[in-house]
Amino acid sequence: MKRIGDRIFKSVAFLSALLVVLLVVIIGVLLYMESRAAMDRFGFLGFIFRDVWNPVEDEFGGLFAVVGTLLSSAIAIVIATPVSIGVAIFITELSPSSLRGLLSAIIELLAAIPSIIYGMWGLFVLAPILRHSVEPWMIEHFGFIPFLGGKPYGIGLLNAGIVLSIMIIPYISSIVREVFSLVPDVMKEAAYAVGATRWEVVRNVVIPYTRSGIMAGVILGLGRALGETMAVTFVIGNAYRIPSTIYEPSITIASSLANEFTEATSTLHLSSLFFLAFVLFLITFVVMSLGRLIIMRMQRHGV
Repeated sequence: MKRIGDRIFKSVAFLSALLVVLLVVIIGVLLYMESRAAMDRFGFLGFIFRDVWNPVEDEFGGLFAVVGTLLSSAIAIVIATPVSIGVAIFITELSPSSLRGLLSAIIELLAAIPSIIYGMWGLFVLAPILRHSVEPWMIEHFGFIPFLGGKPYGIGLLNAGIVLSIMIIPYISSIVREVFSLVPDVMKEAAYAVGATRWEVVRNVVIPYTRSGIMAGVILGLGRALGETMAVTFVIGNAYRIPSTIYEPSITIASSLANEFTEATSTLHLSSLFFLAFVLFLITFVVMSLGRLIIMRMQRHGV
């Protein structure tokens, strides 16, 4: 009887894992089939590198949305990664034990806030601050650096990147905090015993021991940022253009789908939107796969 129960349990677990794989495959195949009309018209690479989006004349290309997606996600990761690591270091190494639970709950609460709330906050609160204070200051002091000059807009890549970074901080910091807590106490105590300061212990013991875990958190946050829709739609400006500065409006694949999917009138327009969704699916899959390979390589080399 015990063997039968084990077999049933193994079969159910295997089917559950297989179901996840099948769902991913089905989603990919569905997006591919629905995007065939646009793919046949423009070609795969031709569509991705085509810098035009004109529903009136049925001329479409994904370059604007792809560039906006990658740039906004990159800005979010650059901002969120050091903040998340700092949060995890404070909670695990510096915070009084009485505050750790409260701080962890507050940070994780950020993940429970609906994305549309972030979008409204970015539009009505953050945008005026960026336009009248932050962006003019950045232009004045760092305008000589490419991509940091230009005019202040308030609504654009920088706003979207900041909002996205706030949204992914709970995911990255949660994973980093967990891997920090797995560092053996004996390693830290040995470092303290030879006279290392707390900063030296964090820099030379905790972070090197958990690099693969930190990378896993960053990759998870990047995957979350790539697919965010409503918050980005509110604050990125939704302009089909390649921004020449970090302040200019742009558009992402997800925001393009949110704005136009219900208004697509022609078959080619709808197929082009499915093509964008398929490209986003591929980008996310490639990013997560490369991240996993990097983590496996780091673990293989004992990093």
